[in-house]
Amino acid sequence: MRVELDEPKCVASGQCVLTAPEVFDQRDEDGIAFVTDEEPAPDSLDAVREAVAICPAAAIRLTER
Repeated sequence: MRVELDEPKCVASGQCVLTAPEVFDQRDEDGIAFVTDEEPAPDSLDAVREAVAICPAAAIRLTER
């Protein structure tokens, strides 16, 4: 599985970072999220799915490789 984040859509809420800190982080200057692990381990996928579901901007996608 591959994680994609549409940075222009991100509203810097930080929910993804709180939910899956092993996969997401935020820039210090503006709080916009970015992906630190585009192909997370299987044991992280539940947290990534939750991050996708709770993202207020719908900026995160989890796709098949």
